[in-house]
Amino acid sequence: MPGVELRTDGYLPLARYGALGDGRSVALSGADGSIDWWCVPNMDSPPFFDRLLDAEEGGHFLLQPDEPFRVERRYLDDSNVLETVFTTPDGQARLTESLNSGPAGRLPWTELARRVEGLKGSVRFNLVMQPGRRGNTVNPYRSVIGGRVVLHVEHVMALFIHSEGVRFEWSDTGVTGEVVVSAGECQTVAVVAGRNEPLVAPSIEEVDERIDVSDREWRVWCKGVRFEGKDRPAFLRSALALKLLLYSPSGAIAAAATTSVPESIGGPKNYDYRYAWVRDAGYTIKAFLTAGLQAEAKAALTWLLNQLRHAGTRVLYTLDGDAVADVEEQDVAGYRGSKPVVHGNAATNQWQHGVYGDIFETASCFVNDGNILDGASAELLSHLADECADRWRTPDAGMWELQEEQHYTMSKISCWQALTRAVELADQGQLPTTCRERWSRERERIAEWIEAKCWSEKKQAFVMYPGSDKLDASLALAVRFGFDGRERLLLTLDAIDRELGAGPFHYRYTGMHAEEGCFLACSFWMVSARAQLGFVAEARERYDRLTAALSQGHGVLSEMVDPGTGDFLGNLPQGLSHLSHLMALSVLNDDAARN
Repeated sequence: MPGVELRTDGYLPLARYGALGDGRSVALSGADGSIDWWCVPNMDSPPFFDRLLDAEEGGHFLLQPDEPFRVERRYLDDSNVLETVFTTPDGQARLTESLNSGPAGRLPWTELARRVEGLKGSVRFNLVMQPGRRGNTVNPYRSVIGGRVVLHVEHVMALFIHSEGVRFEWSDTGVTGEVVVSAGECQTVAVVAGRNEPLVAPSIEEVDERIDVSDREWRVWCKGVRFEGKDRPAFLRSALALKLLLYSPSGAIAAAATTSVPESIGGPKNYDYRYAWVRDAGYTIKAFLTAGLQAEAKAALTWLLNQLRHAGTRVLYTLDGDAVADVEEQDVAGYRGSKPVVHGNAATNQWQHGVYGDIFETASCFVNDGNILDGASAELLSHLADECADRWRTPDAGMWELQEEQHYTMSKISCWQALTRAVELADQGQLPTTCRERWSRERERIAEWIEAKCWSEKKQAFVMYPGSDKLDASLALAVRFGFDGRERLLLTLDAIDRELGAGPFHYRYTGMHAEEGCFLACSFWMVSARAQLGFVAEARERYDRLTAALSQGHGVLSEMVDPGTGDFLGNLPQGLSHLSHLMALSVLNDDAARN
């Protein structure tokens, strides 16, 4: 199969990407040997490679056989080190890739390493290392510093490091050349980069050794993941993907590693998800606690509470804790011609009541895992509970960050959830009890309001907001939160299946079939909800059908999927998809253990 046939109009299907990471940034490596996305040095930095969004002029790092090839691809066991085997008419070679770390954790620089080993015959690889120009807003150039050729892209400096047998030429646009390996031979190439900082120049031997060090460190980390049974490999794969989105310098958790990957091809729903949402952070912390990853959960919770304390209640923050800039469009072609390509996110100016439920559910999970809140955190949470009790009657943008503010049912349930958890934490001695009775009474008022205004006899379901006939798949989360009784929740799930279901997938809410793909997290939430309501065998069957439909990927989930073609859509790796997958497996595993 010729490598060029993997692409459509120069773009690779999203399911054909694997993700590499080092706790600071994420690179997307395509099945045809091209690394098409990498932001340096951080996930939310400008891209160094951006072919993902610009097939013609985007930057990339290519190692591809110069003749037709077949591809077999996998992550190494319990690792985020990626292995690709290329088979050509003349031979076979293995490509092993890593964003390297060291034995003490993340390196103080970024190091993207690629090792090529000959397995059979001889294979010649075309080599291109070309940074992007970000829609012609920057121009790369090279210089010689201290006897080393250095590539400059605005404030980023990069070294191309290589084995002696690699043949290539330099230009201001980067490196072009070839790598040839016969059976038993090995060649390694790498990019070491930094932004506004001194640049370390390691030897290629050190870089190559760190590929194996990184693999070993990933496997050690996986040993600490608390999950057993037949689903452990699948659980680990999503845990590893979420670990890639944990920004180690601060403890923030990015929603995804990319920007502007469309939710429908050619459509305008293209967003920048390289920021930390309170919602996603809360769910991910719970997933980490479920997996027994106390260090990651504590770091993320501490970061979240610090932002709330110092920057106030927001929907999202930058990975360093600042306010996210409003949307700025960039003159870039877009994935398969889908515009706009953007930096920033309009949700930075929105209000969502869901943040209250997310914060308190996270604190509750942390405490229920045997941990203790400090006095400053307890005081902060008490103030947030009071704020929730005051504000729940106002409209908001809802979980889906809609422009039209409404009294969204899920937002009211999130406020009920927040005050319920606040009461529980006060009863456990984790929060001051001064306002405990007020929180309890307000919680009951919210429940009465939802029951009176949000239930539709016609739909036999809780609707998206009072007076609407729209359904909202996020209401499946109400089961996990413990809201309402079994009968109405079950009827709501049935209605969601009828109106929002598409095979094993689900749209987010009514009307979205004309605008975007199915939202993967919703379908995993439906699995969890059915299992929690006691339909474990049905939930398992749903899970199996869902994961079978996603099997074309390499274990990296996007935000959405086209239910007709199975093509991935939206930014990736998508934290919400992976953590909802983890939680579905956790519920299924708990029920299996009880039975």
